[in-house]
Amino acid sequence: MAHLTRYFMYERIKKCLKQNNYVPMEGKILGISGIENFYPLISRSAELLDTQYPELDMQNLPYEDNSFNFVISDQVIEHLEDPKRAICESYRVLKEGGIAIHTTCFMNYIHPSPKDFWRLSPEALRYLCKDFSEILSCEGVGNRVAILLCFLSDRFRLMDIPDTKWSVRHLIATYNEERYPIVTWVVAKK
Repeated sequence: MAHLTRYFMYERIKKCLKQNNYVPMEGKILGISGIENFYPLISRSAELLDTQYPELDMQNLPYEDNSFNFVISDQVIEHLEDPKRAICESYRVLKEGGIAIHTTCFMNYIHPSPKDFWRLSPEALRYLCKDFSEILSCEGVGNRVAILLCFLSDRFRLMDIPDTKWSVRHLIATYNEERYPIVTWVVAKK
């Protein structure tokens, strides 16, 4: 179950992938940090390489060109000195027609892991992915109530969100004010 700041993001990414017939995800998949919320979208026959940042340097991926059908980085690029290089590396290791999914935070407190460099808007992610053939989704999600709760306590940030649509937690997690994104993401096709 995803928490307050990411619940709706994962739902929107899942919807995008389903609309473009990428669910279940097949083939060879590179996952970089915390991709558990993507597991339900991945075929059991897929070859998943589940890695962790900072052990894996996304700015210098140790894989050959055209190796993967999907590259997923979940909340990594804000921690990298050179997010453009990381996006270029994901592009390099993707097969033609492969899909990159990169999520990051926008309105968030500083959280070194080991460092915290950037906050990327949807426009910034779109710019970083300009060499991809198509942007399937590039969005942000958040609202002032969720931001307030998150800054009051990590307890609120990490609370589980039920799928029940009438739940107050569900309503807060899915209410979106475009000017107040907590998280942002891009789904791009090579």
